[in-house]
Amino acid sequence: MRQRLEAQWRQLRGHLHLFVKWTMISVSIGLLVGSVSSLFALCLQKVTALRAAHGWIIFLLPLAGLLIVFCYRYFLGEDRGTNQVLAEIHARDEVSWKTAPLIFGATVLTHLCGGSAGREGAALQLGGSMGNGLGAVLQLDENDRRVAVMCGMSAAFAAVFGTPMAASVFALEVASVGVLYHAALMPCVFSALTASRFAAGMGINPERFRIPEIPAFTAVSGLKAVLLAALCAGVSVLLCVTLHRTALLLKSKIENPYLRVILGGCVMIAAWLILGNQDFNGASVGLIERAMEGNALWYAFLLKMLLTAVTIGSGYKGGEIVPTLCVGATFGCMLSGLLGLPAALCAACGMTALFCGATNCPLASLLIAFELFGYGAMPYFLISVAVSYLLSGYYGLYHEQTIVYSKYKAKLINRHTAE
Repeated sequence: MRQRLEAQWRQLRGHLHLFVKWTMISVSIGLLVGSVSSLFALCLQKVTALRAAHGWIIFLLPLAGLLIVFCYRYFLGEDRGTNQVLAEIHARDEVSWKTAPLIFGATVLTHLCGGSAGREGAALQLGGSMGNGLGAVLQLDENDRRVAVMCGMSAAFAAVFGTPMAASVFALEVASVGVLYHAALMPCVFSALTASRFAAGMGINPERFRIPEIPAFTAVSGLKAVLLAALCAGVSVLLCVTLHRTALLLKSKIENPYLRVILGGCVMIAAWLILGNQDFNGASVGLIERAMEGNALWYAFLLKMLLTAVTIGSGYKGGEIVPTLCVGATFGCMLSGLLGLPAALCAACGMTALFCGATNCPLASLLIAFELFGYGAMPYFLISVAVSYLLSGYYGLYHEQTIVYSKYKAKLINRHTAE
């Protein structure tokens, strides 16, 4: 009996030691990454406002692209974006500390000069790099360094987007589809909440959208939601293929990265001149807001998809997540009239379904829907996530993402996402 009690005490003491250890590490990562990510978000707000007030800045996009390509080639060499962060979690690669300042500056430049890109993907690289760097300073072992990387990803996502629940789970879910890294749950939650509160204190307001009218959930409205989610799953596949194939096409046709980035900049300038507005420059949050109001143009989702593919594929930096949400919102808005459902509800379901189909993260998708739109449309969000996850196949934004378990059978397949 005494030996059993001693063994239990040792086990409890070990658990308490781990709790204290990861509380200190995760809160430290949350504060560090939260502060830098808050500065990152504030910079993006400032440069977006500056570009909106002085449209001629878009003419500087090719020059900004040359600077971005030069800095990455000189200081980092090969750039694999968010894929490198996922490879770090899988212990196939290591995120350099140089990634943080490079992605910070390059994304700010891209947004200042009007590239069509988001911010959360860049924040994931920023947070993952800083989490890995702090893990190295603290001399954590290889397994703990991976948890630190996930903490950094959660903290950056929560600080920039203001969705700590989704941020906590997204980092656990995105690397390996079908497997959750439960050992990192508490650290990621603490990091995300710390960074989110820090960002709020710095004046970074979380994204929130209102759905003014939510129809009663019936068999008919449920079938309409299924159809919407199925179509969104197809668009998510189209989005992933477009992003990947555009990058490959540009690299194969234009081997010189400087010429490639100049071409991408010229395409964005031409689009701005033809359209006569900045709706598709930057993250295009304004397009999402108009889609929620039912005012999105029918072709907006296609144009945002193509311009984002050209921007990122030609060498500019930024994220894919907000463009994905924008594509989902505008596509859902377009279908609202055909389905006879409120535009705001269709836009919200479109955002949820596209996020799930493109990232293969059903739990994070459901949580981000709740945090962005509230719980009133919960049945519609459940359908959006479930149907899109099943029908989007094995495509994804990140080719380093591993599909561990099949989406269709209780079967281990252990393969990368399709490109």
